[in-house]
Amino acid sequence: MTTVQEAAAVRYGIWVACPAAGAAMAWGLKLAAGWITTLGWFPFQGVFELVTEMPEPWATLAAITVGAVAGFVFALFWASEMMSVEVSHARVTLRRDDKTFGFGRDEVESVFADGKQLVLLSPAGAELVREKSDLSRARLEQAFTGQGYRWRAADPFAGEFRMWIEHAPDLPADVNALFTARRKAISRYETEEAAELAREIRKRGVSVRDEKKRQYYRCAR
Repeated sequence: MTTVQEAAAVRYGIWVACPAAGAAMAWGLKLAAGWITTLGWFPFQGVFELVTEMPEPWATLAAITVGAVAGFVFALFWASEMMSVEVSHARVTLRRDDKTFGFGRDEVESVFADGKQLVLLSPAGAELVREKSDLSRARLEQAFTGQGYRWRAADPFAGEFRMWIEHAPDLPADVNALFTARRKAISRYETEEAAELAREIRKRGVSVRDEKKRQYYRCAR
């Protein structure tokens, strides 16, 4: 079995680097607080005025603590977005945070990378999964081809995608309802909700991808 994941330096380093960077940025803003209060257009003026009024060393300690906590929260988000891919002759498993997507060898006809998304196709041409990944395309290709899977250079069905419109006549009512809900999630920048709705759409045999906040789809053959 071959496992493709972020380098250990990234997986573990973010827990130190992100809080440290957040603390450093907050400390820098604290040092500049007096000057920032003279800029009427700068947002959060009340916060910076409060900082300038706080006695030392509490002002510095508060800034560093808040920055470190913000950096830790960012590290949590980053870690939740990391994906690992396990490829064996018998099975493909994708893991992200608390989600796992697994497929048997006979379910996967081919694999390709569409930008930063990893896509697995079924023998019928349906998209089994389309998940965002920052993993190296070269490493993914090597992992799949090394286990005997077909790696495609591009989406063989790219020309079949059509832009979704309200109540698309060739889609069932429940799929159109999912697209409508997903459009709202995209407009609100609810990325995880949009991703989960896309998974539900794919379960119904309809592939979906985005271009500049527009949804495109194709039906399985």
